[in-house]
Amino acid sequence: MKSHHIRGTTPNIIAAARQLRLHLTPAEKLLWEALRKRQINGLKFRCQHPVESFTVDFYCPQHRLVIEVDGGVHDQQVEYDTARTESLNLLGYQVIRFSNREVISNLSQVLHQIAAAIES
Repeated sequence: MKSHHIRGTTPNIIAAARQLRLHLTPAEKLLWEALRKRQINGLKFRCQHPVESFTVDFYCPQHRLVIEVDGGVHDQQVEYDTARTESLNLLGYQVIRFSNREVISNLSQVLHQIAAAIES
C-alpha cells in the first residue's frame, strides 16, 4: 500500500495508526460502523487517523472534527487528555469525547451529538 504523507506526522505515527485500526475496541467498532460509508450527512470519516503528532479515533476532514472514544484507562489520564484536546483545538480541530459506555448504551444519542457538532 502506498503511504501518503500527512502533514505533521511521522512514519512511526502512521504505522501506529494502521495497527490501531486493526484492534478497535468494541465501542470503537460500533461507532465506526455507524460513521463509515458517509452515513451521517454524507460526510467522510476516517478511523484511527494521524493528526500532527496524535492518532485520533475518528476524524471528519470536511469539518475538522475529531471524535474520541474513551475507555477506562482515560480515568487515569485526565490531564493528558485535556492537554491533548487543547493542543488539537489550537491546531484548529474541534474535539468531542464519548465514553465507551455512552457509545455502547446509547449510540443514537452519540450520533445525534456528532451531527449537532457538525451543524454548529
